[in-house]
Amino acid sequence: MTISIIGSGKVGASIALNCGLRELDPKIYLVDIIEGLPQGEAMDINHQLSVQGLDSYLIGTNDFGVIRNSDIIILVAGVGRKPGMTRMDLLKTNASIVKDVSSKISQYNTQSNLIVVTNPLDPMTYLALKTTKYPKNKVMGMGGMLDLSRFASFIHDYTKISRESISAMVISEHGEKMLPLIRFSSISGIPLTNFINETQSKEIYEKTKQVAAEVIKLKGATVYAPGNAVSIMAEAIVKDKKRLIPLSAYLDGEYGVKDVCIGVPAVVGRNGIEKIIELPLNDFERKEFEQGVKNVSEAISILPS
Repeated sequence: MTISIIGSGKVGASIALNCGLRELDPKIYLVDIIEGLPQGEAMDINHQLSVQGLDSYLIGTNDFGVIRNSDIIILVAGVGRKPGMTRMDLLKTNASIVKDVSSKISQYNTQSNLIVVTNPLDPMTYLALKTTKYPKNKVMGMGGMLDLSRFASFIHDYTKISRESISAMVISEHGEKMLPLIRFSSISGIPLTNFINETQSKEIYEKTKQVAAEVIKLKGATVYAPGNAVSIMAEAIVKDKKRLIPLSAYLDGEYGVKDVCIGVPAVVGRNGIEKIIELPLNDFERKEFEQGVKNVSEAISILPS
């Protein structure tokens, strides 16, 4: 499978590196409108892969035409979130960029799986889906896998149990309104609630929701965890793993919701989103999820037509 990454800033380069480290394709294209940037990033990444004995090869280019035969296109183009900004602050600026890039994608390629990374994630995933006119199973947003990694990290901090044993789940809107699911998280199959008390549960819940803003305040951007999250999704497609991944998907009746992209658990394989898993949410979880749907729906309503 051929992978093309559109946008070679810090996050795009991190995605490229992680895909290379996983050897997901012999050739990985890094595309950007800025002359020299994707070429330089590709060279730098190739030097690391070379000394590690890995045979994936990065090609940096300003030519969108390379996506013509791509099986996976990763859309990272857009303005990054700055300290003090919410993801929704980026809505109008990034909507015009995502719409333009999505139009180019559909001109060159009508068969690819498309992974959207640009914030605000859920509205941008919806915009990319509607602009490309791809089948709904072929377009997915990265958010949930990144949120899960942060949730799992805090579970480790509180329990001191190996990260390898932790299984976590996060759904709903990507961002501060995400919904970390304590009830559906576990350690080696044992419910998480057996390891933490109610106070710790609330602390983990709130820290997971706020940590992205803290990282951005401290260093300006989140880079490494997003790069890894996207590469996990790409690997599930390349290797047809049928992996259960929380991601932004178009809902058409699932969870009682229609015509919105939002974070839910889904089985991912060669055909993209192969199945959406509907979890039996309790009253609190359902209320939080519905608020996320409302937030995303409001953002979608002001997207360019």
